[in-house]
Amino acid sequence: MAVPTAPFRYDFVGSFLRPARLAAARADYAAGKIDDAALRAVEDDCIRELVAKQQAAGYPVITDGEFRRSYWHLDFMWGFNGIEHIELDHGYYFHGEETTHGSAELSGKISGESHPFVEHFRFVKALEDEHTVAKQTIPAPAQTLAELFREDNGKKTREIYPNDDELIEDLAAAYRTVIRDLYDAGCRTIQFDDCTWGMIVDEGYWRNKMGINSSIEVEAERYLRVNNLALENKPADLAITTHVCRGNYHSAYASSGPYDKIAPYLFAQEQVDAFYLEFDDERSGGFAPLREVPAPKKVVLGLVTTKHAELENEAVLRARIDEAAAFVPKDRLCLSPQCGFASCEIGNKLTEDEQWAKLALVKRVAEQVWGK
Repeated sequence: MAVPTAPFRYDFVGSFLRPARLAAARADYAAGKIDDAALRAVEDDCIRELVAKQQAAGYPVITDGEFRRSYWHLDFMWGFNGIEHIELDHGYYFHGEETTHGSAELSGKISGESHPFVEHFRFVKALEDEHTVAKQTIPAPAQTLAELFREDNGKKTREIYPNDDELIEDLAAAYRTVIRDLYDAGCRTIQFDDCTWGMIVDEGYWRNKMGINSSIEVEAERYLRVNNLALENKPADLAITTHVCRGNYHSAYASSGPYDKIAPYLFAQEQVDAFYLEFDDERSGGFAPLREVPAPKKVVLGLVTTKHAELENEAVLRARIDEAAAFVPKDRLCLSPQCGFASCEIGNKLTEDEQWAKLALVKRVAEQVWGK
């Protein structure tokens, strides 16, 4: 029997609020008070407890909540050969928040052998039951490409890769290696997380880019190229989806802008099976760009926010699903929160009980719309 793959009618993006004892263990590890084995034991226990809660909540998908990571994206990048962990003198600037200071810089040519996330996936895979399948979340290739040109990182990148062609080829090949290794470990659902599309539709971002002769079209083609190269020759029974984000750090956001300008690239041409899209507030614009999503690709509507605890009105959620169905048939739509609950280990400003109430709401509304 074929393994069910994402997206599901009710789904989630992947990250969860860190339990207090996990946060304490990671702080102790950073301070040198405990070793690798002690930290891993706490991580393992917390992940087992999280998966049990995901299963008890009735969700068909499980993740490790990104409990082994500091960031949704950088820890994965640091797992590549040729990319190293650096700390900048400042973080990303969100609206009202500055993030912690981690970044990723090239130390040599990029390759994907022996990536630690493959072992992380195997641990979650072993926790599947007859009702659930494990999903692996990783940053999109475009996200890694963007990080390698973040501020002064680009100087080192250009020392090692003088032009984009070899860089994009090597980066895509490294992703293909990891994708194949995850597949061999039993993974049938991989989710790319991607803020690059949210950045390039943000007017403030483009004002800051104007001095380097860039354009939305050039940038979109570049991101589309690396993402699609990474997807070449993927196994037919492996679902690869993508989540498009506008920043999610301690309930703050980074960018705003509707999907209209990127829809002809992202929706029409990226070779993923589904799009997890933020639509939890006015920053994402309307649903009309969804007309660019070709059949049979699916859209997961991120209508429920993870940024605050207040529960959305169920009738309003159902009405918004009907609005989206004017552009993508309802049988190709699903429902989820707009993002994870803790894209970085600091987490959003909710309690764990409020997190689970959000997920119960998503499941309840999905069953009202599509049935159990």
